[in-house]
Amino acid sequence: MTWLSGILVYVILWWLAFFTMLPIGARSYHEAREEPEAGTAESAPMRPRLPIKAACAAVIAAVLWAVAWYLHDTVSFRA
Repeated sequence: MTWLSGILVYVILWWLAFFTMLPIGARSYHEAREEPEAGTAESAPMRPRLPIKAACAAVIAAVLWAVAWYLHDTVSFRA
């Protein structure tokens, strides 16, 4: 795996992990039966906790990247 393909694989894995984690723990104003602030939709999450989810996605992507790197170096995918 070249350094460029390694970076691309990590970025793709990070985005997949990040988008998978977005709905976890999200609670909208509508679900909490609270009035949203002016200009905020009822379906908007109250506390999205994006930095925590981004950090968790980075850890998950790093683990998955390490597995992909190990498999790429040990398993031959050529026929």
